[in-house]
Amino acid sequence: MWTLGRSLHLRSSLVPLPSWTLSLTCIGRSVHKTSAQGTNSALNFSDGRVFSLKRLWEVMRGLLIFRMCSFPSLVKNSEKLMAVSRRLMGRRVFEWGMRGTVYGQFVAGETLPEIQACMERLKKLGIRPMLAVPIEEDLGEGKTGEHWYKQNEAVMLNCVDLSSLGGDRPMMQLKITALMSADLCKVLSVCLSDPSRRKELSPHRILSIMEGEDSTFSFLSEQQNHHLQNSVRRLSRVGKHAKQKQVRLLVDAEYTYMNPALSLVTMAMMAQCNRQEPWIWNTYQCYLKDSIRNLSQDLDTAVGLGLCFGVKLVRGAYMDKERKLAKLKGYPDPIQPDWEATNRSYNGSLDKLLDLIGQEGQRYNLIIASHNEESVLHAVRRMMELGIDKHSGAVCFGQLLGMCDHVSLTLGQAGYLVYKSIPYGSVDSVLPYLIRRAQENQSVLQGIRKERDLLHKEWRRRLFGRN
Repeated sequence: MWTLGRSLHLRSSLVPLPSWTLSLTCIGRSVHKTSAQGTNSALNFSDGRVFSLKRLWEVMRGLLIFRMCSFPSLVKNSEKLMAVSRRLMGRRVFEWGMRGTVYGQFVAGETLPEIQACMERLKKLGIRPMLAVPIEEDLGEGKTGEHWYKQNEAVMLNCVDLSSLGGDRPMMQLKITALMSADLCKVLSVCLSDPSRRKELSPHRILSIMEGEDSTFSFLSEQQNHHLQNSVRRLSRVGKHAKQKQVRLLVDAEYTYMNPALSLVTMAMMAQCNRQEPWIWNTYQCYLKDSIRNLSQDLDTAVGLGLCFGVKLVRGAYMDKERKLAKLKGYPDPIQPDWEATNRSYNGSLDKLLDLIGQEGQRYNLIIASHNEESVLHAVRRMMELGIDKHSGAVCFGQLLGMCDHVSLTLGQAGYLVYKSIPYGSVDSVLPYLIRRAQENQSVLQGIRKERDLLHKEWRRRLFGRN
């Protein structure tokens, strides 16, 4: 089903191994830092000077795509529109058109040379790659048997190898549901809401299964126990391989009905790998009402186990679906009541983690995965106040490939560690992923007016010499 895994595996024997192609990944010219963006200058996300690094056609492509993304109805119906376009144009012409537009904007490529070239171009711009294999699963999509998950394990191990060549402090993203059934994740999450079963479902117990113990749970069926054992051992192998290759593995959060199980197995992976450094990181979605509580509980657990702790801090991407489910099932809305409450939640978690890093930067690490300029500037100010070295790697920043380039490039040119989440794979395998992300992130897409305006300003400057 996922040809990506097979294609990468086959090509790896022929070509040496080099993730929310970007416009800036196709830049062929060398980059020179300007004094206006020197490491001692205040960050300026509003002058658009960093877009001088783009080629004219990249500026025009960005303008076109961001204009299209500003229409909610177009984003909502994008899957149907693409299906019709494929039928009318034929597969070959359709793929050619996608590679020149949407795919080219948001995806690193398909072949190993394409991905390697993307990574190298980003590095020249002061941007670090964070590869993301677009494989995930939702409820009701469970595959029969273990073959699909086993195949995905091989893809993830290849992604680790590829990420290890991404320069200093490489990172990659991982979806637990690529290696463990979403249905089982929901069952475990429900069990974790029961205090008696929560004691049994401890990180220590999951860790023992990872390390070979044939332990079973009475509240799971024989088939579920078998799949749990296979799944956590797959996760263990990927985690240990990432540690061996010195790649930081960032586990993504997903939907609230499976997140408790994801945090459980992630904590077990931490217990296995994070004794000396934070190689395994967990993700916290600050648009959820209980995010700060969950973060605090996991911090306490990590301290109790003597572990290092890495965090990917996001606002969140599943707001519409979470609210619809809460209304349909009759449980309280898990999402913060408004944007201001989400910002308070994000900044509260951010300050909590920065304070810890200011005291023990080697034990605690953080990636500020945000397109929000105020959060980024707040973090930069707090880093200066706490004396956190921006070169240490304890704190870094992250944005999606193809979006928020004015923030990413400005940070990178100022010497901060900034990563782009880079999906890769064939057009057929990646487009469904891109469509889901676009539909889940419509509020972000509608907030790209500033970047679009800066691109338009750069376009005018190129064509007419106007500022």
